[in-house]
Amino acid sequence: MYLKVLFMTNIKEPIQQLNEIRNLMERSSRFISLSGLSGISAGTVALAGASLAYFKSNPTQAFLITDAIVVLGIAIVCAIYFTTRRARLSGLKVWDRSAKRLLVNLFLPLAAGGLFCLILIYHNLFSLLPSASLIFYGLALINASKYTLPEIRILGIAEVILGLSAGLFAEQGLFFWAAGFGLFHIIYGLAMYNRYEKTE
Repeated sequence: MYLKVLFMTNIKEPIQQLNEIRNLMERSSRFISLSGLSGISAGTVALAGASLAYFKSNPTQAFLITDAIVVLGIAIVCAIYFTTRRARLSGLKVWDRSAKRLLVNLFLPLAAGGLFCLILIYHNLFSLLPSASLIFYGLALINASKYTLPEIRILGIAEVILGLSAGLFAEQGLFFWAAGFGLFHIIYGLAMYNRYEKTE
């Protein structure tokens, strides 16, 4: 019996060491401090912005664009706050090599998408803005997902599919936009929080 216990202990120790090495490698190559609360807050803000646009009587294009910019700004502030908060609670660095790679890969498709949206505005193709913003945002998430948690890739694919659907039903663009930036973010945030943060 003693030999059996000793044998099992000897087997578990290398496995445990391998798991620790794997976790260290993952932490060094992936940005894992993303907070589910940032997704929930961003989704809530997006739904509030979409509701404001929907219930406002005869909203102008300038109002809708301003509304979207304000929503984006608040969402970015929330993401920075909750991500920084989680990193500090976990004893991790917020700004490291993996964070830089994540932001670079996220920024490139987002910048291209932002410029494309300006082109759509220039040509008065406002009805395609929800579709374009969802598609480029999804592509940005997919591009950045290799440097962070795998759930980001799933969210990105969902955003691209929703964006393509919004292009087919352009007259319902606000609802697609609200679903992609609002509802999807809340679902993603809740899943992330329950999986990674609830037990921390």
